[in-house]
Amino acid sequence: MAEADTEDAAPEDAARPWPPPAGAYAEERGLFQLLQNMLEELLIHKPDDPIEFMINHLKQNNDDGKICVLGPPASGKTTVAMWLCKHFNAIRVSQETLLFKEALRQTEEAKAYKERNQKIPNALWANLIQERLSNVDCIKQGWILEGFPENQEQAWMLQSSGIFPRHVVMLYAPDTVLIERSGGKRLDPLTQEVFHTTFDWPSDPLVQLRLVKPEDFSEQEVSKKLLEYHRNFPEIFHIYQKVLKSINADQPCVDVLSQVLAFVQSRPRSAAPFTPRILFLGPPGSGKSLQAALIAQKYDVVNICCGQLLKEAVADNTKLGELVKPYIDSEYPVPDNLVLKLLTERLSALDCLSNGWVLSGFPRNVEQGEQLQKAQINPNRVFFFNLPYESIMERLAQRRTDPVTGERYHTTFRPAPTPEIQARLRQNPKDEEENIEKRLNIYYSNVKGLEDFYQDAFYVNADQDPYVIFEFIESCIIKPLPCKKH
Repeated sequence: MAEADTEDAAPEDAARPWPPPAGAYAEERGLFQLLQNMLEELLIHKPDDPIEFMINHLKQNNDDGKICVLGPPASGKTTVAMWLCKHFNAIRVSQETLLFKEALRQTEEAKAYKERNQKIPNALWANLIQERLSNVDCIKQGWILEGFPENQEQAWMLQSSGIFPRHVVMLYAPDTVLIERSGGKRLDPLTQEVFHTTFDWPSDPLVQLRLVKPEDFSEQEVSKKLLEYHRNFPEIFHIYQKVLKSINADQPCVDVLSQVLAFVQSRPRSAAPFTPRILFLGPPGSGKSLQAALIAQKYDVVNICCGQLLKEAVADNTKLGELVKPYIDSEYPVPDNLVLKLLTERLSALDCLSNGWVLSGFPRNVEQGEQLQKAQINPNRVFFFNLPYESIMERLAQRRTDPVTGERYHTTFRPAPTPEIQARLRQNPKDEEENIEKRLNIYYSNVKGLEDFYQDAFYVNADQDPYVIFEFIESCIIKPLPCKKH
């Protein structure tokens, strides 16, 4: 919230909401998340010169490219990590690269443990990883950390060094499958790269000839490693649970990689300020009004139906209402410029700016959508309601109204309770099949343009239980928007 400009400012001015352009700009460009990341870095590193540190951080740091690929032996960690590196042009960091491809300060010490068949200490691994990840290529391109951390102590050491991944991929598969897979592992003694007879066979004949079966991949050794992995897994899962996704590795490789990519391209929920600006689009009878009412009731956002807003303006005898009235009375479409003035005025009110809004009934075509954008009315969640033609007809053509009480009924879903009421029910002319069809034709002729205009929209199957629909919409509202590169 903006602070008061002077000490004498009125109390209500001290809590002014974000103006729409500022809030939209901050959200679209991830400024709140950027500030959160910067604060994390400052608290971790505690630099003597915070400003200089943050300038360098902003110039170099790749906050999105921090991924760990974990899992038991033979689960496919190397395959996934190498594929991610190729996809994101990131740097792969693993036991193999740290010991045999890098010239780090403590590489020789770690190799000595390896040659003596001794376990490399957690602190030594953490130091090697920290030094490698602090190199310029990892900072600029991002990194894929394969097989680390292996246990809780390593995870804590990495955290204390300021290393915390944005995404953790946890592969899993039945032990019997993993033991069977491990039989196909082959090692290149020259480069220490690991290959597989089925899943990752090298194309170079010279490499093929020198491959050997690793000693530590016997069935007994793999069983021992699996036991150790299962002992350490719960603690690692607990540390990274908010940024971790478990993926079944016992399926075709292409499916595993597809699920991994979908996960690492997602963004975790943020604690950043968020004002809902929700737009519902869909054919008549698709349930937009009901869902808008449910969202408004639960989240205390302002429910704005464009048609209702026009009628209220006429009823209140406002200046705009007087201009709109002739069109409403004659049942002609209200000109876009009048609708836009009314919407801009309503959406600029304090309750909409403070609590957010859910809008239905406008825009009806891409030209109106562009006009909204020019007026800086930019929704941050757009939903298209999809409903089959037959279902729309069934919902609308059977609606009836009691002229005495104003109560609404439906001949199938909510029939009148008595024959007397049934006899006096009337159908609104707009619900006659011929008129429904006209309205649908107008919607379908414009919807493709709107879908192209609102490319980040969510699509709702409106032909199901209303509360199932509501749960889906709710999950999309709390989901972060896709990250756009500017």
